[in-house]
Amino acid sequence: MTDTVLLTIDGPRATITLNDPAKHNRLDTAGLGKLREAIEKADADPDVRVTVLTGTGEKTFCSGYDLGSIPAGKEARPSSETHKDSFETVMDRLEAMRMPTLCALNGGVYGGATDMALACDFRLGVKGMRFFMPAARFGLHYYPGGLRRYTQKVSPSFAKRAFLLSEDFTDEALLRVGYLDWLVDRSEFAAKVDETAAKLAGLAPLSMANMKRAIEQFAQAEPDIPRIRDGIRECQTSEDLREGLTALREKRVPAFKGR
Repeated sequence: MTDTVLLTIDGPRATITLNDPAKHNRLDTAGLGKLREAIEKADADPDVRVTVLTGTGEKTFCSGYDLGSIPAGKEARPSSETHKDSFETVMDRLEAMRMPTLCALNGGVYGGATDMALACDFRLGVKGMRFFMPAARFGLHYYPGGLRRYTQKVSPSFAKRAFLLSEDFTDEALLRVGYLDWLVDRSEFAAKVDETAAKLAGLAPLSMANMKRAIEQFAQAEPDIPRIRDGIRECQTSEDLREGLTALREKRVPAFKGR
């Protein structure tokens, strides 16, 4: 069986590759555990000065979390509970990496993967890629860390367009709104990844690590997290989420009732 997450370390550069192109590099619970392990191994290596996160193939960077693994109704955990390999905790761990991170989006980015890219410090896209966040299409309330990153790292307007309108974005639109830092042709993609990673790896590591932490602290807001988690719990146990996931499996339009 092929490893779904690969880690290579070459001098000051670590590269984490999502490696399940047949499933659009989608992550399940086991995959999230492997991703966390790769993040922690790269972060613990004192010689690593930059980490690149990318995917295998040319179609999709990552299609997010396996929807079949999302609990609903009585199976849902209380929203105050977080597992070390939940999507939320792994994305928070990625964001907290000591040295700069570059998300090399080799293709489309969907669902939870849109937050995975935001958990990195920089995002490089390839022309032709697309984006959508389908949470509202089946009744899911997104977790606080992801909502914060959308709002903080791009804008409240972008967060509303992505979550409330469930809008699809083209590559150029992602560059315009600031989700992407760079957008290049596929023929230039690998060279741009190497160039950017080499520049990050060549700068003063102590300065980089401390300024990264300071910038993130200045950008932090102080929302009412317990109240947000109450809202998540309400959605987790709702008829709407059960209906949304059922409709998704049955490939039909959901009939939401607001309860």
